[in-house]
Amino acid sequence: MSAPIKETADAPVRRPVAKTPVRPGDDRSEGVVLNVFSHGFLALWALLIILPLLWLVLSSFKTDGQIGGSAFGWPQNWSLDVFGRAWDKGIGDYFLNTVIVLVFSVPLTMLFGSMAAYVLARYEFLGNRFLYYFFVAGAMFPVFLALVPLFFMVKRLDMLNTYQGLILVYVAYSMPFTVFFMHAFFRTLPTAVFEAAILDGASHSRTFFQVMLPMAKPGLVSVGIFNTLGQWNQFILPTVLMQPQSGDDPERYVLTQGLIQLQQQQGYASDLPVLFAGVTIAMIPMLVVYLSFQRQVQAGLTSATLK
Repeated sequence: MSAPIKETADAPVRRPVAKTPVRPGDDRSEGVVLNVFSHGFLALWALLIILPLLWLVLSSFKTDGQIGGSAFGWPQNWSLDVFGRAWDKGIGDYFLNTVIVLVFSVPLTMLFGSMAAYVLARYEFLGNRFLYYFFVAGAMFPVFLALVPLFFMVKRLDMLNTYQGLILVYVAYSMPFTVFFMHAFFRTLPTAVFEAAILDGASHSRTFFQVMLPMAKPGLVSVGIFNTLGQWNQFILPTVLMQPQSGDDPERYVLTQGLIQLQQQQGYASDLPVLFAGVTIAMIPMLVVYLSFQRQVQAGLTSATLK
C-alpha cells in the first residue's frame, strides 16, 4: 500500500469537488417557454393595436349603414371622396395649424432641452442637483393642475388663441422629459473628446454645437420623435388656450380640437365616415414618422445603456 499523500505548503493537494448533476434540457426548456410567452404577448399586443387601426381605416370607406353593421366588414365602395369632404369641412385648416405649431415647438424644445441637459451633465456647480431634480419633478407634475394659472398667465401676455402662446407652453411642458432623457445621454459621451476640444481652444458653445451635439444625434432623434408624438396628440392645452376670445377672433384649432368640432357640427345629420376619415388623416403622419425612424428611436434608447 502506498502512503497517504500529505498536504504541504509547497504542494497542496487538489481534492475533487462534488458537482451538482445538471439535467440535460433544463435551460433549453426554460428558454423555449420564455420565447413562447414573450412572442405570444407581443402577438396579442400587436392585435390590440392593429385591429382598432384597421377598423378605423375601413370605416372611413363605409356608409353610415355599413358602419352600424359588421365592424370589420369590407366596404362596398373604396372611393376617396370622403377624405376630400373631411378636408373641406375643416380638417385641412386644423392640420395646417398643428403643423405650424410643431414646426417651431419641437425644434425649440430640442434646442433648449439639450442645452440645459448638457450643462447639468457636464459642469459641476452649486445647485446642479437641485436644478436637475427640479426638471425631473416637472415631468411628474399633472398638466391639469396648472391649467387655471396657466390660462391667466397666457391671457396677461395677450397670447390666448395665438400660435406663439401655444408654442411657448408646449416648449415649457416638454422640457422636463427632454432634459431628463438627454441628461442621461450626455453623461455617456466620452469625456476625452470634450477635454480635447477645450484644449484645442474651442469655446463652450462651439464645443457643444460642433462636437457634443452631433455625437448625441441618436438621443436627439429619439426624444424628438417622442416630443412630436406628444405635442401632435395634445388636447387639454390647446382646448384651454386656443379658444376664440371674441367674434372677430379667428379659429385656430389644432387637429385634436378640430375633430371634436367636426363631430359637434354634424348634429343630428351624422356623417360618421367623414369623422373616421378625419381621424385617419390625423393618424397617418405620426405612423409614417414613427415607422420611418423606428431604428433611430431604438438606437437612441439603447445607446445610453450600452455605452
